Amino acid sequence: MSRFTLGNGEEIYYEDTGSGEQTIIMMHGWSSSHETYSPCVPEISKKARCITYDHRGHGNSKDVNGDDVTMDTLASDLNELIEGLGLSDVTLLGWSMGAGVALNYMEEYGCGALRQTILCDMTPKQLNDESWHLGLYQGKYTKEDMEKEATKSFYGLYKKFAVEAIPRLKKVPGFLLRKPLKKILGACDEQTLKSLAVSMKTKDYRESVGRISVPVRYFYAVPGSLFSPELASWYEEHVHSGYEAVAFEDSTHMLIADQPERFTREVLRALES
Repeated sequence: MSRFTLGNGEEIYYEDTGSGEQTIIMMHGWSSSHETYSPCVPEISKKARCITYDHRGHGNSKDVNGDDVTMDTLASDLNELIEGLGLSDVTLLGWSMGAGVALNYMEEYGCGALRQTILCDMTPKQLNDESWHLGLYQGKYTKEDMEKEATKSFYGLYKKFAVEAIPRLKKVPGFLLRKPLKKILGACDEQTLKSLAVSMKTKDYRESVGRISVPVRYFYAVPGSLFSPELASWYEEHVHSGYEAVAFEDSTHMLIADQPERFTREVLRALES
C-alpha cells in the first residue's frame, strides 16, 4: 500500500505485491477501484509482480483531481508510474475504461515498455455512426445520445450504465438500487467521472490499434458485453502483432466479478505464454 507522487506533486494510490521475472499492471474501470482485482491478485502475485492502482478521482485517489481529467491524463499518469517505478517488459491489463487507458497509453507512448497487453471488454470507439456499429450498448449509442445526456441528472446516467453493465439489475426496483449505487458514486469524485465519461466517448483508437507492436489478448463477455461480440473479430483483423480472443461465457460486462477464478487462470496463462 503506497502512494506514487506524480510530476505535479499529486499522489495516486497503488499496491505492489508479489515478485517474479514478469510484471503485470492491472487497471480498473470507470467508477471502480483497484479492488476490482482483489479476488485475483493473491494467485497472480504468486507468479508475477502485480501492480494495481486507483485512477484519479477513484477510490483512494479520489481527491487527486486538478483540472478536468481526461483519458490523456490517465495515460500520462500510467506513463509516469511505469517510468517512476523503473518498469519494463510489462503485461498491461485494463478492464473497461482501464482498457481505454491502455489503448491511449500505447497510442501516445508506444509499446517499448510492454511485453503484451490484455484488453477486457472495451471498444476502440464508443460512439456509433453509419460506418461503425461496434461501439457502446451493442451499437446503439450515438453522438446524439451523448448530447441528450448532457441535460440529464448524473445519477440517472450512472443508473443506466449500471443496468446495461449488469442486466439482472433491470428487475430490481429503482428505490432499492439508489442506496448501493449512491455508495459506489460516493467513493469517486463526481466531476472526474463526468469529465472521463465525455473523454472516453469522444476517443477513437481504431487507427492506433494497427500500430500496436506487442501481442494483444481480448477478453470479452458473452452474452452480457456492453459491445457486440463481433468486436473480437474486428480486433483480430486489425491487430498485426499476435492476437487471441477469450470469451467469458455466461458473463456480464463485470466479467472479473462474475468469473474471478476463470479470469485469474486466463491471466496466468497469458503470463506463462
